Amino acid sequence: MTERPPISPRSPRAALEPEQVPPPPKRSARARSPLVVAGNAIITVLLIGMLGIGGVLVYGKQKIEAPGPLQEEKIVNIPARAGMNDIADILQREGVIDDSRWAFIGSVFALKARADLKPGEYAFQKHASLREVIGTIVDGKVVQHPVTIPEGLTSEQIAARISENEIFSGTLREIPREGTLLPETYKFPRGTSRDQVIQRMQQTQKRVLAEIWERRASDVPAKTPEQLVTLASIIEKETGKADERSRVAAVFANRLKQKMKLQSDPTIIYGLVGGKGTLGRPIKRSEIMHASPYNTYVIDGLPPGPIANPGRASLEAAANPARTRDLFFVADGSGGHSFTETYEQHQKNVARLRAMEKQIQNDAVEPIDDPPPAAAPAATEAGATRDEPSSKPSPKPAPRTRTRPDR
Repeated sequence: MTERPPISPRSPRAALEPEQVPPPPKRSARARSPLVVAGNAIITVLLIGMLGIGGVLVYGKQKIEAPGPLQEEKIVNIPARAGMNDIADILQREGVIDDSRWAFIGSVFALKARADLKPGEYAFQKHASLREVIGTIVDGKVVQHPVTIPEGLTSEQIAARISENEIFSGTLREIPREGTLLPETYKFPRGTSRDQVIQRMQQTQKRVLAEIWERRASDVPAKTPEQLVTLASIIEKETGKADERSRVAAVFANRLKQKMKLQSDPTIIYGLVGGKGTLGRPIKRSEIMHASPYNTYVIDGLPPGPIANPGRASLEAAANPARTRDLFFVADGSGGHSFTETYEQHQKNVARLRAMEKQIQNDAVEPIDDPPPAAAPAATEAGATRDEPSSKPSPKPAPRTRTRPDR
């Protein structure tokens, strides 16, 4: 019989513990390979990097889309040859972006917009985000400044206005030919060259004139588009009221058809001062019959060219005058004109006007160089009057009292 070794009594806790801890399993030779270790390290780094990049992208997207610091719309000028860092400094200084200019630079790189940043004058909206700010500059959405050129100015006067406007750059090479510019409201970005402004006005005038010439009435006395501009320029200087243009055009059209002299005062002035446009005083008696290619009291038909740059409405009126038999018109004392078919009716209107003038003006002003008894002031004179000139062999248009300012 085999004897068992004596059993040493143990506590319950000791009884549960193993008598000998087994050694850890040995790592395989493959697991200990340097390549495996390096691969695991690379994967770990990549995972951490991807998580980091993801976090940066999320933060960057939020930063790009977040509202900016601007409290109201602001115009900022980005000068030519300004680099990305310069633009960031300007935007930061103007309060378009916050104090972190690096956020703008980083956003430019993220949006791949560095090569597309353009100089110019930009309007940034209230709370514009970095994406909106960069998009505005990349798209070149520069501020467009409205520039209004009034109807009836000469080319010399228009050139002077353009030269004085500070939003334009450069100098005009020459004064454009009379009647080739279309008065209108245009929009230009700051820095537009003055020659480009003139070119745009000429191109617009050419296009509008071609359209109106195609729609002209068949019996218009103007034989060419250039003659139409000349007639329209006289109409432009004769009245500033929109509802009178077609009737004034009818008077001149009827006179041309009947081989009557136009006898338009604005043509006298242009013959005297040319492109300067304004005489600065009433017309003298000696000037009414002054020999000039433009003086329609002397010449037959139209003058050799326009006396101003007419607007679209006067061109339309010249091409489609009202269907009347009117041959005369005179100021009615209220800013408009009275139109008549006969010289007798016209004389009554003149007498009525003179009575109104006499009632309003009790003190007569000493005339200059003995002006004629019935004078029509220059088309550009404000409130000037003159007596009726001595009778002429042919009927004449009414002397007029101007009620609009110099143009």
